[in-house]
Amino acid sequence: MSKDTADRWIADHAGDLSAWCARIFDYGEPAWREYRSAEWYVARLREEGFEVEEGSAGMPTAFCARWSQGDGPMIGMYAEYDAVPANCQAPVPWEAPREGLGPLAAGHTDPHSALGMGALAGVLATKAAMQAHGIPGGLQITGEPAEKVRGSKPLHAAAGYYDGLAAMLSWHPFYMLPLCNTVRWDTHCGAAYAFVYRFRCEAPQTWMQGGEGAPPIPQSHSDVRAPGANDALVMMYQMGRSLRESMLPHRGGWSVSEAILSTGQATADNLPARQADLQYLMRVPDLQMAEQITAQLDRLAEHVAQVTGCTVEKIWVSKSRPGLPNHTLAELAWEALQDVGAPDYSTEALDLARQVQTACGAEATDDPLIPECTRLIAPQEAEAILRRDLPPAQLNSTSDDYTDMCWHAPTARIYIGRPALRGGPYPPWAMNALGGIPQLIDPSVQTAGRVLSRTALRLLTDETARATCWTEFEERRAANPIPPLADYPAPVDLPWPEYVTTARGRHWHIPG
Repeated sequence: MSKDTADRWIADHAGDLSAWCARIFDYGEPAWREYRSAEWYVARLREEGFEVEEGSAGMPTAFCARWSQGDGPMIGMYAEYDAVPANCQAPVPWEAPREGLGPLAAGHTDPHSALGMGALAGVLATKAAMQAHGIPGGLQITGEPAEKVRGSKPLHAAAGYYDGLAAMLSWHPFYMLPLCNTVRWDTHCGAAYAFVYRFRCEAPQTWMQGGEGAPPIPQSHSDVRAPGANDALVMMYQMGRSLRESMLPHRGGWSVSEAILSTGQATADNLPARQADLQYLMRVPDLQMAEQITAQLDRLAEHVAQVTGCTVEKIWVSKSRPGLPNHTLAELAWEALQDVGAPDYSTEALDLARQVQTACGAEATDDPLIPECTRLIAPQEAEAILRRDLPPAQLNSTSDDYTDMCWHAPTARIYIGRPALRGGPYPPWAMNALGGIPQLIDPSVQTAGRVLSRTALRLLTDETARATCWTEFEERRAANPIPPLADYPAPVDLPWPEYVTTARGRHWHIPG
């Protein structure tokens, strides 16, 4: 059977998958700066016979790879590989940054290193089975940078990269209960908007002018000047937080997060800071809520700019749509997950987990992982638990930009268990280490690959299943159509943190 062939491919390449996953984990590159990671995927896929477009949709660290044999449906999957600043952790059961770096460098938290490798395993195992059994059709895998700021998928969607797919298979290492070893049912992730306000103090000398025709202020360091960009940033940050409760009604789950991208480039001199960038990322159930918060922040930014003698520019990072369910495809993925089962952890893996518990000052337990890591939960049961804390009218919850794919092809969202410790609370490094130690994360990668390949092979060979998925997709999309929202270029020129190579070696760098 074709699924057995796919399983054998994964078993035969278990060592390769482990080494590849460890490499991406070690790269630990953050949003929009995943140069080595993207380069590795492009080279690997070309070696496997895929035609690869680099820099897809204007994103230097994105790609789109396709392979096909004969006429048939095209199944899509995707890799993510961005890491998170200030989460640098080595794949060891104690707190330690990766070699040559400090703890404030980027590291994988979810981990996307495993997410991308599980998708690659699924694609290559499916390809091997298609070749061995003469199954017509094709496979597409896109490289999706900057997921942590919801960056690439809205841009890929707007550029048509998901059009023409028979289905899209999305998987993620579990990050919240009850979504562990299951498939999302009705309540998919919600909308997300992200943008940067860039405050510039370009004419500080005009701050004290009384109006048209007023004499200029002498250009002396001791004269009063505009407050400048740093004051604008601080004022925007503080007022935005103090007014947050007035931006939306107190119902449903929503959040707004800030990140300071630069700090004004001021020296120790008494000159006003010339530029400062403040990023907002909002996670909301629907687009109406996103537009409401955006309007409030826009109004506030304009007033702050006036008060501090600055101008303000708004730079879009993401406009991501809420998700769209597809029960037919979710059932197919759930059948595959039941066939494969949850990840299984070796004695060595469990011993390493106990070492992490001990290093955190906790007591090592006989069974160090939470029970959800190794058992399945039916999608409908997980849905019922998820809905307990949500208002009945709220259709979407939490945030991830796979949702943009849902509007172009039937999409299944699969969650595979990853190691999580009993007890706690534990410091962030512990979860990051568990996501990098091969003995603990490899079971997630292999399980994901097997589930994805089974689901893909079912779609490739079952015309009735494909047609049923597509009929449901068209009906749901037609009920409330939302076109692509990304009407902005990839924000790759913002001062995102990155690694740089100097005469002193490779270092973590926060640009100014």
